[in-house]
Amino acid sequence: MKIHHIRNATMVIETNDKVILIDPMLSKKGAAGPSFTFFRYKPKRNPILNLPDNAMDIINKTTHCLLTHLHPDHLDKAAEQFLKSKNIPIICSVKDEKTLRKRGLHVSQVVDYWKASDFLGGTIEGIPAKHGYGFVAKPMGNVMGFYIQLPNEKTMYLSSDTIYTEDVDKVLKQYKPDISVVASGRAQLDIFKPLLMTMEDIVKFVKNSPDKVIANHLEAVNHCPITREELSSELTKKGLIDRTFIPQDGQVMVFE
Repeated sequence: MKIHHIRNATMVIETNDKVILIDPMLSKKGAAGPSFTFFRYKPKRNPILNLPDNAMDIINKTTHCLLTHLHPDHLDKAAEQFLKSKNIPIICSVKDEKTLRKRGLHVSQVVDYWKASDFLGGTIEGIPAKHGYGFVAKPMGNVMGFYIQLPNEKTMYLSSDTIYTEDVDKVLKQYKPDISVVASGRAQLDIFKPLLMTMEDIVKFVKNSPDKVIANHLEAVNHCPITREELSSELTKKGLIDRTFIPQDGQVMVFE
């Protein structure tokens, strides 16, 4: 299995003859939308940097697209146009199906929470995700993580945009994924508590993961203050850096 980190939460899983695009934000720098904050962090149009030069080489090979939720930093207009132009089959939460079909996208499969269903010769299961601490999680809407088992590949947990919850803890400790992905930018709006895990909870996530962790959602949108350097420093202090990948945009990770 090859996992290509593209930018923010956008990833590509390359397995056998399948190329699975995850949460595509494909816009050029500043073209996806306005700043997510105006006071807490410096306002900048998003995304705050361009795609890596090699991104579209692999993205153009996409055979399937997996969506955790519909926020513009996980599915922007450029991505919608790409998916429509190639009629890419989309796998999504049962709660997002109606909206995606209205947008003219090709939903080929819906996934329910805590229910495993067939997926590319293996299985996929929806895992609850809570997009923020306290009140803010409700207006942030529905989010779904995924636990994926593909033939002759390592198992994978895409936790998506979530804080650390009992559901996250259950998957890490009971399902024991070989690869776990954690959104690590600690996104926060001008008001309310953080939308993603605090540094303390990211450390907890890595500590409780049974094997490798990939940290993403870093340094691509203006409301995510944690940097790769800061995360690496903290995980090094805690003795957890050896099990963690903090990929640069465009980096490829190979898992045998």
